[in-house]
Formats: sequence, structure tokens, C-alpha cells
Amino acid sequence: MRRLLILGGTAEARALAAALAADPGLEVTSSLAGRTAEPRRPAGRTRTGGFGGAAGLDAWLRAERIDVLVDATHPFAQEISRSAAEAAASRGIPLLALRRPGWTAGPGDRWSWAATVAEAATRLPALGTRPLLTIGRQELAAFAAVDLPVVARTVESPAPPLPPRCRLLLSRGPFTLDGERALLREHRIDVLVTKDSGGPATAPKLTAARESALPVLIVRRPAPPPGVPAVATPAAAIAWLRAHG
Repeated sequence: MRRLLILGGTAEARALAAALAADPGLEVTSSLAGRTAEPRRPAGRTRTGGFGGAAGLDAWLRAERIDVLVDATHPFAQEISRSAAEAAASRGIPLLALRRPGWTAGPGDRWSWAATVAEAATRLPALGTRPLLTIGRQELAAFAAVDLPVVARTVESPAPPLPPRCRLLLSRGPFTLDGERALLREHRIDVLVTKDSGGPATAPKLTAARESALPVLIVRRPAPPPGVPAVATPAAAIAWLRAHG
């Protein structure tokens, strides 16, 4: 029996774990970072919490006799992705990245791009006066000097510092188009700031912004670790696992 570790926390990671749960040739463990108090649990075995960097992950892979590793974390989870690449290389085990595709602008979209969250915070005041931030609670500190009536939507309450005039909306996707339209109207939003997370769960905000002709400032994804093969869907990940079995 092969032992597989899925570095998870995403919808794609849960779908992969569910699809592999009944495979008699695999023992699947999903790892969750533990940053969310009530995460959605995947099928099969789970572990929660960090590993302590690449060295800690290396030690865990060795102790658990892991044969193959799938990095299905969020596209912006740079630290764990780097640790996965280093630990897999150290252990000499196959590593696959499962990454949902990023978003692509269409007709009518008014998108601009920032390389980092800090750059987005600097550019925001030139784009609007009533922003909606959907960048995650850990990134709000970058906007602490933005003195605008900010609406920030996060899954859980963020720690300070926050923008001085910040209204928090605690909510977890998936979101509907009607709901996003209503949110923009209620708060008189005139600019949206988000990250290129991709996927359908949070994409309706982009459609709502397009319908209202709002500018959207998007933080680009960080570059993935070099040399790590990547696929876009759980089905493609399963095919890769079978090919490397």
C-alpha cells in the first residue's frame, strides 16, 4: 500500500481526498494548516497544524513513510509550497502541485494587476474611495494606512492592525451572483481588491464588478517552486498518481 500525503485546505484537495478514499492501494492523509477554526474536513485521515518548515516536513514524511506528496494548498501559500519542494527533493519522493487555474479577464472587465498585496495597498486610493477587500484576513495589515471606508470580507476575524475605517464582513464562500450584486449596492462599493485565487467559489464578485463597470485590482499569484509538475484538476492529479505508481 502506498502512502500519500495531500497538503490541503482547498476544494480541490477535498475532492482529491474523496476520490481516493476508496482506493485499496492507497493510504491517504490530508494535512490542514490549522489557521481556520472550523475547516471543512476532507475524507479519510487528517492532521492539523504546521510542520516547522522544510526540515520538519522532511522528518514527518520519513516518520510516516510517505511515498508520494501532493501540494494542493492555496495558490498563495508560498511557504508550505517551498517546504514541500525541498522536503520531497530531500526524501526523493514524487511531488505534484494541484493548482486551480487563475482568472482570465473578459470583455467589459476593468482589471489591473499588482505584484504584491503591499503594491495593491499603495495603488488603491487612485482607483476608488469605497473599496471591497477580499484578500484574506492575514493580508489586511498591508492596508492599515489606507484611510478610506473599507469593507473587508474574511472567513474569520483578523488581528490588528487594520485600516482605520474598516467594516468587517465575516462570511465563507461559495458566493452567489445575486448576493455579490447586493453587497456592492448596499455598501456603495466603487473598487474591488482581490487575489488571483481562481476557481468558481469566489468568482461571482468579478461578474458583479463587471456588470457595475467597477475597477478590479488583482494581486498576481507568486511564482511556484521551479521544477514541480502541476495539474489543474483532481482528475488530472489522479491520472498523474496512477502514472507514477
